[in-house]
Amino acid sequence: MNERAKFSSKLGLILASAGSAVGLGNVWRFPTEVGENGGAAFILIYILCVIVLGLSVMTSEFLIGRHTHANTFDAYKQLAPRSGWVFQGFLGVFTAWFILCYYCVVTGWTLKYLVDALTGSIGSITDSAAYFQAFTSSPWLPLAFMAVTLVMTHWVIVRGVQDGIEKYSKILMPVLLLIIAVPVICSFSMPGSKEGLRFLLRPDFSKINSDVILSAMGQAFFSLSLAMGCLCTYASYFGDDAKLMKTAGSVAAIDTTVAVMSGFIIFPAVFSVSEVAPDAGPGLVFITLPNVFQMAFSSVPWLGWIFSVMFYLLLLLAALTSMISIHEPVTAFLHEHYHLRRSTAAVIVTAVAMLFGVLCSLSFGVLNHVRPLMDMTFFDFFDFISAKIFLPVGGIIISLFVGWKLDRSLVIEEITNHGTLHIPVWLVRAYLFILKWIAPLAIGLIFINELALL
Repeated sequence: MNERAKFSSKLGLILASAGSAVGLGNVWRFPTEVGENGGAAFILIYILCVIVLGLSVMTSEFLIGRHTHANTFDAYKQLAPRSGWVFQGFLGVFTAWFILCYYCVVTGWTLKYLVDALTGSIGSITDSAAYFQAFTSSPWLPLAFMAVTLVMTHWVIVRGVQDGIEKYSKILMPVLLLIIAVPVICSFSMPGSKEGLRFLLRPDFSKINSDVILSAMGQAFFSLSLAMGCLCTYASYFGDDAKLMKTAGSVAAIDTTVAVMSGFIIFPAVFSVSEVAPDAGPGLVFITLPNVFQMAFSSVPWLGWIFSVMFYLLLLLAALTSMISIHEPVTAFLHEHYHLRRSTAAVIVTAVAMLFGVLCSLSFGVLNHVRPLMDMTFFDFFDFISAKIFLPVGGIIISLFVGWKLDRSLVIEEITNHGTLHIPVWLVRAYLFILKWIAPLAIGLIFINELALL
């Protein structure tokens, strides 16, 4: 039997794992949540949730993957054979596949807007809402851009762990982290940006309520790519000397930095346009920001061009790194569990994502009248099932599995690298306590809250 692939360096595994976490949830969803939940106060609660909730669940996924060195399904099958816990392994794979089917659609949008920014045409959009609707409802244009992003992702995946995922993570993530400073500077240079900074840096604790806290927990969970099978799969490529808690901390730090920096890009720019509200919602990136770029183009053309290009390039890079990580758990499962060639497994995953991606994309146009469940379009259905059902259920199962099912000695051996790392006793106890009680309860509250909003 051939030796299983591993990341070749600690930098590679950190950047690959960070690429899995950093995605549209940071650059698109995080600013939306910040705008809708009061700004700085939400950010503080979000960071606390990342530290308490996110790091614990992420470390657990790393632990399961690294200990078994297997795809997500077979990892649970190894640790709990002939038991119901294996369901989580299947759920992780299925969740990643479900997310990929609609995530590729939005990634295609980011590529289209990057092309518009490069050509300068984004500065001439007079009605950004009508423009976005016309584009997304087109029967072929969004499909073309979606197909390009899927082919790009496929191209990386078929090259394997070291020559594909690790190699391109070492390129894409540093570029992403370097270029993020450019749109921040552009945003700060716009008139009225001080109001945006005040919104982000001066917490108004009177805005904190149960909904804001639950939204912060949900965003932390979504942003870190927990329970999607991605982190567990990537951890299966870790070497035995990888420091799980430290790696989780590094990934969370990079992920949170990108999210907060995205806020520093968007809100100073948004506040510079008086008619634009910070709580504009999910349309902030594709409908609201083009208005900001148009103003920048009209006043200082070169600034508008650089601002728009760097922002949508940042968005595309973040989306692609996540697409790669979402594709991999399903590919690894088919490759290892069914003993298919990796290239064959990748083709199957890409083809199925393309098929259902077509349905999700066309749900904004010719298939908008098709509502498979609860008056939801195909796009809304895939988003709802994965984000509102699969992810929180998976998070609860992972927490309970590591906190209650796994032998305590196995958990301690993994996080201390078989005793070679000194982890304070209080930290181990806090970690297990969070997994047993805090994380399941918190994620359960998110789950109930999301369902109650229907």
